[in-house]
Amino acid sequence: MKLFYGEVLPNVVIDDEERHHILKVLRMRDGEPISITDGNGNLASGILRTDGNKARVENPEFRQKTPNFNGLHIAIAPTKNLDRIEFFAEKATEMGITEITFLLTDHSERKILNTEKLRKQIITASKQSLRFHFPKVNELVKLGDFVRKLDPETSFVAHCNPAFQRIQIKDFPLKNNFTILIGPEGDFSEREIKMLSEKGIRAISLGDQRLRTETAGVFIAAWNHFRSMQD
Repeated sequence: MKLFYGEVLPNVVIDDEERHHILKVLRMRDGEPISITDGNGNLASGILRTDGNKARVENPEFRQKTPNFNGLHIAIAPTKNLDRIEFFAEKATEMGITEITFLLTDHSERKILNTEKLRKQIITASKQSLRFHFPKVNELVKLGDFVRKLDPETSFVAHCNPAFQRIQIKDFPLKNNFTILIGPEGDFSEREIKMLSEKGIRAISLGDQRLRTETAGVFIAAWNHFRSMQD
């Protein structure tokens, strides 16, 4: 399947950047099969018709896909090295994450983030992995502000502080939709961990090894992907 991004309903419209990629980079030919998704589960498949710099989908067939993975929202502090957080976003997208929020914490080294660039990379990763539901990407937010909106029943924090009780990942209570918070290099501060505990946010351990921030995010995404395959 050659999958691209655009509008599907009420009319099929290929995104401008995608059109340029189709015509100038891939040099797809008139009459080739093509599929367009809007990232919301809607898919239109038909025949590519080209005319100069124009491209359209002829005789589209419409389908609506439902997600085949458990809903996972990862709230993560972006790393100082931007490449590492981009790696996390790409791999987590491929493995079915549904939402990403970037956190500003006591130990955060990166306080500015270009989320629009990340959204474009996530669209690319979604198409590559044939995802029809693109993850939602939220702007950088202070941890305290983010926690106010959380449901303690479906929210958890992964940290490395042994002074606080943590659930082992193998004992994680099964949920179809949940949020996991991941701290920066240096972890969440003790003040933040106490604040999360007081809000009823339970802590989990990802094992005995200390993982980098982006590794912890990829680990959680892979673990959830595996769980979804077992359901």
